[in-house]
Amino acid sequence: MRAPLSILIYQRVLAAPDPLFPECLHGRRFEQHLRLLTRWFRLMPLARAVAHLADGTLPPRSACLTFDHGYAEHASVALPLLQRYGVPATFFVAASYLDGGCTWSDIVTEVVRNAPGERLNLARSGFASYDIGCPQRRRAVIEMLLAALRLLPPHERLARARSMARRVTPTMLSSDQLLALHRAGMEIGAHPLHHTALASLSNAAARAEIAEGRGRIEDILQAPVRLFAYPSGKPGQDFEHRHGLMLRAQGFEAAVGMGRGAARSGSDLFALPRIAPCEHAGGGAFLLRLAGNLFTRA
Repeated sequence: MRAPLSILIYQRVLAAPDPLFPECLHGRRFEQHLRLLTRWFRLMPLARAVAHLADGTLPPRSACLTFDHGYAEHASVALPLLQRYGVPATFFVAASYLDGGCTWSDIVTEVVRNAPGERLNLARSGFASYDIGCPQRRRAVIEMLLAALRLLPPHERLARARSMARRVTPTMLSSDQLLALHRAGMEIGAHPLHHTALASLSNAAARAEIAEGRGRIEDILQAPVRLFAYPSGKPGQDFEHRHGLMLRAQGFEAAVGMGRGAARSGSDLFALPRIAPCEHAGGGAFLLRLAGNLFTRA
């Protein structure tokens, strides 16, 4: 029987629990994950796992950790914990976010979180005035705004989010932090330059997003980037088979998306599934989710 490969995806790893979003992963909970993963799985860099998949030599209980977007806390919070437990990981970065960037969703979240008083007037951004008099109302307003903005084209979405804020607090990696991850032995992969779903772009625009995003990262690292992660990552919705062909033509070795199930020898190396762990779950639920994923066909 072909050994399965579990690829985990992480995004935020906060320094401390978030009262507004208590389910979001933070350092203490991530450390619990690492204790369990190092006990029950053989953790390896994604590039090595891809090579094993390609030649049919993947060891049992293999797993990889990946991180998306390129948040600053990947260097400040996740990296020290990974080093403490001797765990390799792959960090996928959207190069346009480096050195002062912030995602549109983080802008919206922080505007509502930090707004003074009990009402927030967003009329100048095309919305209304909202009751934010308690944490539950603030969270509800954040979720409503995010849902509305997701319906817009990417550049309009970002512009509307920025119109809500007088200034934006950077949440993403600096070039120096990216170099620190690389020099610590972590793998660095690429997202499209602007973290745009490739299926929403023309072929020419998709090729440019891939090449420019990778090129900027390689310029910083002075090292090749051979792994790619599709934003959002739903096969047939956010990316298609043609995008894997583009990546192969540009010299990438593999690409990851999202989806239940484990990869196996013979899996499409340019559409590898990843599972998001239950970030707020305790040890038992975390392991059960991973165990169930092993028996799900991708």
